[in-house]
Amino acid sequence: MKGEALWAFAVLGKGVEPSEALRAELIQLVADKLGSSFRPSVIRFATALPKTRSAKVLRRAIRAIALGKPAGDLSSLEDPASLEAIRDAR
Repeated sequence: MKGEALWAFAVLGKGVEPSEALRAELIQLVADKLGSSFRPSVIRFATALPKTRSAKVLRRAIRAIALGKPAGDLSSLEDPASLEAIRDAR
């Protein structure tokens, strides 16, 4: 039995297109560098990550959106459109 599954959200650089081959390569890269216990179950490509004004990623908000729960207090969020980027991530 498994506990929680690891999901990763990736923002690709300019000129890089999301593909299943890239997704598989990233999963393998994580497993090779960090170990198989850190292999993500899911990698989703987003256009932006929600960050605070001090550039910290709001992991709590990402987790809530991925689980379909309320994101809570977002008063420190720099760009509200980044939440939609996480919802629309594929």
